[in-house]
Amino acid sequence: MTELDAPTRYRLTQYAHGGGCACKIPPGELEEIVADLRGVPDPALLVGLDDGDDAAAVRIDPAGQAVVSTADFFTPVVDDAYDWGRIAATNALSDLYAMGARPVLAINLLCWPRDRLPLELAREVLRGGLDVGRAAGCPVAGGHSVDDPEPKYGMAATGTADPDALLRNDAGRAGLPLSLTKPLGIGVLNTRHKATGEVFPQAVAAMTELNAEASAAALAAGARCATDVTGFGLLGHLLKLVRASGVSAVLDSAAVPYLDGAREALRDGHVSGGTHRNLDWVRPHCSLAATSEGEALLLADAQTSGGLLVAGEVPGAPVVGELVPRGEHLITVR
Repeated sequence: MTELDAPTRYRLTQYAHGGGCACKIPPGELEEIVADLRGVPDPALLVGLDDGDDAAAVRIDPAGQAVVSTADFFTPVVDDAYDWGRIAATNALSDLYAMGARPVLAINLLCWPRDRLPLELAREVLRGGLDVGRAAGCPVAGGHSVDDPEPKYGMAATGTADPDALLRNDAGRAGLPLSLTKPLGIGVLNTRHKATGEVFPQAVAAMTELNAEASAAALAAGARCATDVTGFGLLGHLLKLVRASGVSAVLDSAAVPYLDGAREALRDGHVSGGTHRNLDWVRPHCSLAATSEGEALLLADAQTSGGLLVAGEVPGAPVVGELVPRGEHLITVR
């Protein structure tokens, strides 16, 4: 019997302190780290560090070509190595789609505890990433690996975009609806999976769904403001968007879709530390009086490879709120 004939022998989520995008450095701490880190101003840089966008963009062609670049990697979010590879690759490419870019190249970022986990499993992780690259029409060519106490995988990815049609955090305007292209609940289901070993195919399906169609639909609808919903939760990513755009938002909690099993996972206490930190960070900027603490936790739930939050209507995606003129609170949940 080979190592891969017994996949339950290795529960990858047990080899890491956190899982997926929930293992990010908390948003408040991250902002303190990068607060004074600004490069030399460059007129070719279209999107940089200032507003917490999903990727950086630079104009390279006076005729109208922009290159968009990102990197994203994390610890295992599921126990299956191939699925983890697919999820991490989908999540990395999501940063490009969230900016309105088309992926053109990706390289692997792999950290592996070679004395604790078989290399055959690392190969399965990379195979998952390669298959996602193929599905996205994006070559995956090489990368970098290190021996590490915890397994981590992701990609550095590059795309191209029209510099005049980028989706960015600071382009929101009062009066625009907010559309969400994937349901929430990934975080609590992944936390339950890590604790119990239960497998949630609906969560895996959501995390491996490329945001390519959602991005194209947003651009076709004329949207210019969007972000993807990942480790900082819906509330966290919305906070970054409204803050950068100089507006506020009203969120209709009843309109937010959730994956099957998400509320049960919340009820049973499967909430990550990252989600609690997200809510602590956004709470001073939000009016949450009209919602329960549990609902607020779901809205702050640390997603992995979530959908796009778009300022504008996206066909087929529910409208979950709207942008309004800047008010007392940056976000009001009703």
